[in-house]
Amino acid sequence: MNAIRLAAAAAGILLAASACRPPQPPPTDEPPKPQTGARATELRDAIQAPIDKAKAAGDTVQEAAERQRAEIDAATQ
Repeated sequence: MNAIRLAAAAAGILLAASACRPPQPPPTDEPPKPQTGARATELRDAIQAPIDKAKAAGDTVQEAAERQRAEIDAATQ
């Protein structure tokens, strides 16, 4: 009976000791490898779409401002 208790205690200690490992070292300072394939392209396109839309809207606003300035200059002269 003592042998069973001793074996159970030893197994418990071994299990507890195996759970006590030092933490994994942090990753190195190497940059991540670039993603390739359709998923990376979809992600890039999804990010780029609103930027392109904003640039187009900015161009439209700029053209309208230039026309308005020209109309004001023509009206004041």
